[in-house]
Amino acid sequence: MRHAVTVAFVLVLAVASVAFGKPQAQSPAAQTSTGQPAAHQGKKQVKKSSGPGHEAARGGGDVAKGVGRGTESMAKGTAGSVGDLATGHPVMAGASLGKGVAGLGKNTGEGTVKGTAKVGKGVGGGLKKLGRKIF
Repeated sequence: MRHAVTVAFVLVLAVASVAFGKPQAQSPAAQTSTGQPAAHQGKKQVKKSSGPGHEAARGGGDVAKGVGRGTESMAKGTAGSVGDLATGHPVMAGASLGKGVAGLGKNTGEGTVKGTAKVGKGVGGGLKKLGRKIF
């Protein structure tokens, strides 16, 4: 019975780590609007600042990335501990599980802090914009 529960837990964590996995990077050709490399576009591009809503949304994305990376770390630690338990190494199993939990805490905390900062920046920008319209 314990093994069935452990295997089910590992499968749930594995599926969650795939669902919250790292996003794929775009190819360089897809990143430019004209299809030409950025170095050959002739004019200098001026970087626009993003709006407050976009900034807050990026903050939510950072929180999700942190949770995804943390879940991935936890799944790796859990899988390692299950393997160590199966081979009869309970001390190494505890160390693997502890390492996974530590990675979960680090990555989730890091993503939450970054995301909260961006959400705060977005809310502050929105209030600033609203204040200009009122006064």
